Amino acid sequence: MKIDSARDRADLEDRRLILKARGGDMRAVEELVYRYDEKVLSMAMSFVGDMDDAKDIYQEVFIRVLKALPKFEFRSRFSTYLYRIVTNVCITHRTRDGKRRFVPIEDEQGEDHDPTKLGVTLHSPDRPDAAVINHEIASRIRAAVGTLSPRLRTVFVLRHHEGFKLREIAGIMECAEGTVKKYLFDATRRMRSQLEDIRT
Repeated sequence: MKIDSARDRADLEDRRLILKARGGDMRAVEELVYRYDEKVLSMAMSFVGDMDDAKDIYQEVFIRVLKALPKFEFRSRFSTYLYRIVTNVCITHRTRDGKRRFVPIEDEQGEDHDPTKLGVTLHSPDRPDAAVINHEIASRIRAAVGTLSPRLRTVFVLRHHEGFKLREIAGIMECAEGTVKKYLFDATRRMRSQLEDIRT
């Protein structure tokens, strides 16, 4: 309940800033960007794995958002609308770029009960060969993520790297929560088959 109240307050503040920005208040525009700039850059970096590309995406996202503000109708949360734009720009950027980028994801240690977790554990840094082994594991995981289709990769990254809840991902991708679950399950299953030899 406390989280929902905080989100409601954030939504009201976003609305206030958007309405002021529409009236030409540049300080409101700056504050709106400031509220989301770190998250947008983090999401972009998660998708493309390169800071220069992430900054390009960040810039394009906010250009699109600011151009669209006059037409924003508050049918969804502004944050959901913004993250949808980030996702679309990231996918478009990958296609346009033509390069194969791999997405870094967090260690999946200790959550084997979740069917959407990979069950891959990094080795303790106390081991002399841990750095080499962990680098190889991370490379294998990034390569596996890179083979996923855009939709599966998007769901996987939003859930496991960015920490979005399933209902939030459904809002961002404009699909049912059940569809997100299926995408996440399919993504995890495909990656597990590629990483079978290093899973714990």
